[in-house]
Amino acid sequence: MSIKKEIYQILCDAVKGLGIDAEGLSVAFSNRPELCDYQCNFAMMCAKRLNEKPFDLAEKIVKNIKKTEFFEFLAANPGFINVKVTDKALSEFCNDVAVDKNLGIEQVSKPRLVFFDYGGANVAKELHVGHLRSPIVGEALKRLHFVRGDRVLSDMHLGDYGLQMGLTVLQLKIDGFLDAFFEKTQKNDEKSAKKSEKSVDFSKIPLENVTLDVLNDEYPKASKRKDVDEEFKKKADEITLFIQKGVEPYYTIYQKIRQLSVVEILKNYKLLNCEFDYTFGESDAQDYIDDTIQIFVDRKLARESEGALVVDVAREGEHIPIPKKSEDEPQRFKNPMPPAIIKKYNGGDLYATTDIATVAMRNEKDVPDEIVYITDKRQDTHFEQVFRCCKLAGISPEGQKLVHIGFGTMNGKDGKPFKTRSGDVVRLKDVVGLLIDKASEKLAANGIKGDAELARKIGVGAMKFGDLSNTLEKDYVFDIEKFLSFDGKTGPYIQYTIARINSILSKAGLSQTGRGQQNGGLCVDIQTVEEKNIALAILKLNSAYQVSYDAYSLNSLCLATFELASAFSTFYNNHKILTEQNEKRKKSMLAICLLVKKCLEKALWTLGIDSVEKM
Repeated sequence: MSIKKEIYQILCDAVKGLGIDAEGLSVAFSNRPELCDYQCNFAMMCAKRLNEKPFDLAEKIVKNIKKTEFFEFLAANPGFINVKVTDKALSEFCNDVAVDKNLGIEQVSKPRLVFFDYGGANVAKELHVGHLRSPIVGEALKRLHFVRGDRVLSDMHLGDYGLQMGLTVLQLKIDGFLDAFFEKTQKNDEKSAKKSEKSVDFSKIPLENVTLDVLNDEYPKASKRKDVDEEFKKKADEITLFIQKGVEPYYTIYQKIRQLSVVEILKNYKLLNCEFDYTFGESDAQDYIDDTIQIFVDRKLARESEGALVVDVAREGEHIPIPKKSEDEPQRFKNPMPPAIIKKYNGGDLYATTDIATVAMRNEKDVPDEIVYITDKRQDTHFEQVFRCCKLAGISPEGQKLVHIGFGTMNGKDGKPFKTRSGDVVRLKDVVGLLIDKASEKLAANGIKGDAELARKIGVGAMKFGDLSNTLEKDYVFDIEKFLSFDGKTGPYIQYTIARINSILSKAGLSQTGRGQQNGGLCVDIQTVEEKNIALAILKLNSAYQVSYDAYSLNSLCLATFELASAFSTFYNNHKILTEQNEKRKKSMLAICLLVKKCLEKALWTLGIDSVEKM
């Protein structure tokens, strides 16, 4: 039973019965819940063209509605049509949701294959706090599309072919970690490297003494040096090109470093409940790069500029708006969209090159209807250039949708990017560790000690809900104490609500998996205000799935999930469920408990958050 659709159809029939075109008619949740549950402003929209007063037209429409036991319609000033949903309709809705495999969540009319590119960790670098938002947001968006009926694929898409690789290998070489790969007489140029490639099996040489901790020291050292040592930077550029061209021993060294990094990266992402179909990187698109660049050359879309190959993607009369720091600030613009560089002066590939080639690879392997990239919003221009290149060259077919979701920064309480007291960037595993420790303290206060996995579920869930509750493109404050509160709009509050329901169901002797609904003959029969508010909260939650889906942002779903948990808390506090003497009433209330549990668990799963049995 789709209540909103039924209301819409009833109003359409009434409007058409008056000989009025119903185009533009819509139904929305009321912003005055004390007056009604839904509202329609159609009468105010079209009264003028019909030479009618809005209120009079609303009354005519209401009088033309056939009587129904499910809804009450009333005209209200200045011309709204207010709709109240009866307890009978809400009871039927709840019982329909309880037995529906999708829990009443509206499915897309035409399922598509949507490919999600998120995570984006760089090989040879420690994951830090700046890497948190992409996997958190990407995993939730992927699951949201799956819940609504789309087919989904995901790729971690490692940064494994850029300058950081050349810098890291060069620094390791200078510090003596790679001596086994280089003979003393060997010169460090491509020609001699190719000679060695013919006589040595570099894959059998172990990468001795190179650990993740070593990489964590070597890359920052190299990164700082490149800014002050031009010769060092030039050599790192050269090694990066060697890696991209498969020159030995650089390519084998790179592969060993990549393998070492990927194991740790996947381990960190697993802590965040992130799962990927592919763990591709920029390197996996290497076989597509030459053919991709040739397309631009053949179609005369590329031109040479200072030795590099570029594609002009600016459009006539176009200027790029500069994001405002406040609403009062006047809108300013940058220069037109700069050209996309697809080949460096030395023949090396850039991020744009590999991203364009990756689109070509995905369209050959999977042919997605939509590709969604989730990164820092500062990459907006980069992805706009890539998308325009793909469309200009036909690498992305006309009907394929390319989307970049740019998110804001996670800041400390001082409003600045979250860092340690010494000013260093906080490691991702340290953030997760801190969350687990804080969650353990909270659990200990509730008498639960030594359950590390439960603490992880609560700590990570707190962080994810705190992140996803915010408008995606805006910066937000990382406040551990606030996120981990068992009260208010937090992940732990919702997890605690589920744990509370588990306790009720257990004491009632019912299965927590839902089998008790059939075995016990449970059926929702709404009779109280608190029960009605739960039903309305489920309606709003189910509507929030589509709102979040359309907006590519999870804050609406987070808010609706909290409102359902809050409505249940009021119901729980005002009614004695387990001691209710009327058996029919008791079964109805238990049915409500079970339904709320299912809906909350579904919402948390969509957000990438674990439900818990106890707290």
